[in-house]
Amino acid sequence: MTEPTFRPKLPKMFETERLVLRSPRQGDGAEVNAAIREMYDDLHLWMPWADHVPTMEETEAHCCQSAKEYERGEDFGIAAYRKSDGAFVLRSGFHPRDWSVPRFEIGYWCRKEYQGEGYVSETVRALTQTGFEIMGAKRLEIHCDARNLASRRVAERCGYRLEAELRNHQLAPDGSLRTTLIFALTPEDYQALVPRR
Repeated sequence: MTEPTFRPKLPKMFETERLVLRSPRQGDGAEVNAAIREMYDDLHLWMPWADHVPTMEETEAHCCQSAKEYERGEDFGIAAYRKSDGAFVLRSGFHPRDWSVPRFEIGYWCRKEYQGEGYVSETVRALTQTGFEIMGAKRLEIHCDARNLASRRVAERCGYRLEAELRNHQLAPDGSLRTTLIFALTPEDYQALVPRR
């Protein structure tokens, strides 16, 4: 099966009611690193990449690499900023998993002081809309550790359907065997949600 020769690119910037969502940039490292350090104990529970506290230089290098991947259309990291004061709120990702479908996965983590305000759900809804209406997605997924109740609630709140519970699926960062939940939406599911948005 051949992949499509034309691959749409996620817009470099778009807005929700309360947030500006944009691609990573050179120079983002300091604020992202500060947020990772602030959130490390939580991130280390759930995110395989959070296996150590990164230096600012490591985070800056990652932001620069993410900016290049975004520009090339290989992967789409997202930074979200509050419109009211420009505060850095969360990081998300719109990750291509199979361009032949096309199928994408949405990931996210939010700074502690902004949790419980609905910013993650607002971001996921915006990426869901963009995924189906601009990127031509035929399937969007959200994966999370079964113990991560906050992440699960975001998926459910945004209308994603639980399709799979993969027991002993991965080794979690804490060394335990992780059960992974897979939530998904198809274009038909999305259309059924549109009138309620």
